Amino acid sequence: MAATAPSYSVTGISTLNRACSTRSKLRNVLFGFISSTSPSIRLLQAAAGASRCGSLGGSSMASCMVSAPAISPPASFDFETSIFTKEKISLAGHDEYIVRGGRNLFKLLPDAFKGIKQIGVIGWGSQGPAQAQNLRDSLAEVNSDIVVKIGLRKGSRSFAEARASGFTEENGTLGDIWETVSSSDLVLLLISDAAQADNYEKIFSHMKPNSILGLSHGFLLGHLQSLGLDFPKNISIIAVCPKGMGPSVRRLYVQGKEINGAGINSSFAVHQDVDGRATDVALGWSIALGSPFTFATTLEQEYKSDIFGERGILLGAVHGVVESLFRRYCENGMDEDLAYKYTVECITGIVSRTISTKGMIAVYNALNEEGKKEFKMAYSASYYPCMDILYECYEDVASGSEIRSVVLAGRRFYEKEGLPAFPMGKIDQTRMWKVGERVRSARPASDLVPVYPFTAGVFIALMMAQIEILRKKGHSYSEIINESVIEAVDSLNPFMHARGVSFMVDNCSTTARLGSRKWAPRFDYILTQQALVAVDNNAPINQDLISNFLSDPVHSAIDICAQLRPTVDISVSPDADFVRPELRESGN
Repeated sequence: MAATAPSYSVTGISTLNRACSTRSKLRNVLFGFISSTSPSIRLLQAAAGASRCGSLGGSSMASCMVSAPAISPPASFDFETSIFTKEKISLAGHDEYIVRGGRNLFKLLPDAFKGIKQIGVIGWGSQGPAQAQNLRDSLAEVNSDIVVKIGLRKGSRSFAEARASGFTEENGTLGDIWETVSSSDLVLLLISDAAQADNYEKIFSHMKPNSILGLSHGFLLGHLQSLGLDFPKNISIIAVCPKGMGPSVRRLYVQGKEINGAGINSSFAVHQDVDGRATDVALGWSIALGSPFTFATTLEQEYKSDIFGERGILLGAVHGVVESLFRRYCENGMDEDLAYKYTVECITGIVSRTISTKGMIAVYNALNEEGKKEFKMAYSASYYPCMDILYECYEDVASGSEIRSVVLAGRRFYEKEGLPAFPMGKIDQTRMWKVGERVRSARPASDLVPVYPFTAGVFIALMMAQIEILRKKGHSYSEIINESVIEAVDSLNPFMHARGVSFMVDNCSTTARLGSRKWAPRFDYILTQQALVAVDNNAPINQDLISNFLSDPVHSAIDICAQLRPTVDISVSPDADFVRPELRESGN
């Protein structure tokens, strides 16, 4: 049995009945999802089934919630490939289709990329360096003459970093952004979301007819939809979206050289296929990045789940959770170093490691009886408050409101209309994050604090609430598990364990940084004002909610996905550098 942290009093706050009037409007809402299709991907919808959820009797929360309405099962996507082997897997009783990766498949890349002489990688931010280097190295292994070229704006300081990674003007692998777009057969647009929104017209105008635009995020589609626009009809539109930040994509690829591949899972989408090549090109791109397995989605589903996920379990929500719990533990008399360990270190360390290989249920099963009681108390009090904010966040993303917010925020980074520039400031100077610096500096190598049951209960309640929102919105289990579980525990949390949550919030992608700053306080406040108050008032544990957690079919689906994960864990040093070049330039 895993060690359980000593118990501190966290019990003893209000029932959530006063929230009932607000949540009663959730009644009789049918969660719907409409997705687009393409010539290369067929959306297969199974017949609608009855809701698996039962009543919530036996708890103070029961009067606030109603049985979920019947919904369509998660979407499943089939696709055709003439190059790679498609495999059917069953996740929670739903058939889905994937392509496994591996370095032994690199020999198929020339066929997958047939007709492509140059791949232009536009941007050197979070994904650009990793994807460019992985593509270059994978193609070099099979002696391909396809050129991988970096395109940057004139005067960018990122030129120096690109040169340091082996891309140079002299060998034709580094150049001006517009020249690179014009001369490339496959253009991977990896600049920031806000920059894509401001430059898409010029990018489209420079692309060759019948070339392929590759995205690693569906944000641009969401932006175009909000304007009533679409992509040009004379180019193919594909996406390969690694379920992890760029440094993770590169780090695991490098580690994977020791075995037959290790990397970050990716989704792929074909939004538009003008000549029938799009699916194989997308799959080749994912294989070349080192993805252990690749699953199908649509651009629309991708941006909804991804932007939502960044604001939820991947960054914004976990930021809010640890801030709330750190204050809580300190106010209850816990030493602040220990409070940091039992919040941040617990989540990014032992809890994430356990979920990565054994699943959420293993965290609960490893606790002793007293620990399980604390876990249940935290889970029961936190689940619906977390779902409240997550539900709002998803709808803000789906409606285009969150996308518009990102675009407008990007424009406020610069002086305009007589108003000063307002770039994002750092969050790492508050007391909690200074304590974190001290804790990490004194932490022995490979030291993991034991599971603190209350923290584990809140974190897993958040994770399960996010899974349920995506499930009700019709996302596939592959997408749900990768966006809500795997990306958190196998990509982001290991870096946060090495450098701290605040470092991630200050140095990840612009869209994620904006989202964390906007939504983290919402999770912090609702946990403090509702969940922790319920605990202090000795609100009864919602036993039906706990039973649903223990029997949820997502656990078996996670087990299947765990079998597809790399055989190595990501290795992140305490001084791991994933500061993006533009942040070094600005001091932000």
